[in-house]
Amino acid sequence: MAFFSKLKDKLFKSSSRLEEGLDAIVEDGGEETQNPDPVIPEPEPEPQPVPEVPEPTPEPQPVEPPAPIPADPTPTPPPPEIPESKGVLGRLFSRNESKTVVRRTLDDDMLEQLEELLIASDMGVDTALRVTANMAEGRYGRKLSTQEIKQLLAQEIARVMEPVTNPMPIYPKRPQVVLVVGVNGSGKTTTIGKLASQFKAAGKKVVIAAGDTFRAAAVEQLQVWGDRAGVPVLTAPEGSDPASLAFDALTKAQNDGADLLMIDTAGRLQNRTDLMEELAKIVRVIRKVDDTAPHNTLLVLDATTGQNALSQVETFRNLADVSGLVMTKLDGTAKGGVLVALADKFGLPIHAIGVGEQIDDLAPFDPEEFAAALTGLET
Repeated sequence: MAFFSKLKDKLFKSSSRLEEGLDAIVEDGGEETQNPDPVIPEPEPEPQPVPEVPEPTPEPQPVEPPAPIPADPTPTPPPPEIPESKGVLGRLFSRNESKTVVRRTLDDDMLEQLEELLIASDMGVDTALRVTANMAEGRYGRKLSTQEIKQLLAQEIARVMEPVTNPMPIYPKRPQVVLVVGVNGSGKTTTIGKLASQFKAAGKKVVIAAGDTFRAAAVEQLQVWGDRAGVPVLTAPEGSDPASLAFDALTKAQNDGADLLMIDTAGRLQNRTDLMEELAKIVRVIRKVDDTAPHNTLLVLDATTGQNALSQVETFRNLADVSGLVMTKLDGTAKGGVLVALADKFGLPIHAIGVGEQIDDLAPFDPEEFAAALTGLET
């Protein structure tokens, strides 16, 4: 729940944008109606006359003399009327006191506005149409409030995300080789450091290979994370062959009895041919040591790139056999819906999401928590 609170706070840009949009849609053509929920408990006050059963007690006997009078005199009505009138007033006030809510009929016009709002949140046209169609099923023509739409929206988003929810699998094979790919600036290096630190804290022996040998900053950043987590980081001089470093790292990981070897890679997409050749060479070389490697190929995506994340997945699926996704920087975007579009289009497992720079800002993906945070729904 701690991560959910953080996720909800960090996703305020997305959730507030959706929330404001939903409020505007409902208010446009909506009308104030009585909230049916509080009406359900109201019949209960009527049984309050039951308190009069306590008449058997000997003390209220002074009230019994007026018993013959109830036929016409006024003395009898006052006692029952006072509690009754209070109950009625209480009910009237409780109904008028914040018991009204704006609702709008779910029709074609409203559905079109909802679709546009979801598309603006980077959910993609196909996914937005599917989500709104599912929301409308069996509810078309009904009057809905913003809160009810949030609940339905969160429910449909969670349904889309459920099949791709899967933490990174850990295999008995040692060392398990994890190849990490992604464009420069996606948070790839930081993600490797956080994962390595978390696996180390879970009792795993981890080795990191700084395979992005063309960026000195990436190597230095990994070394900082390695020092922080107590994980060895293997490096090579700037401009060295990344495949050669990967080979040495896997050999060392085997000799040291490591559980996990995480290999960083370059993220240059300007020349896809070079990148493809580089990744293919890394895979070819490490398979000389272990013909089953790599066991995982993680693609790290930056949520702030919006729809570009879709084309990145397409590209890296062709360059490498991507086995799962990690989405970072969800705290820096008003368009967190792109993760829903990715799940709907590619069906690749989402292993983790990140909402900040701290080590605990990367956590396993939870579809219901994400859907609630994205829509601004209170849980």
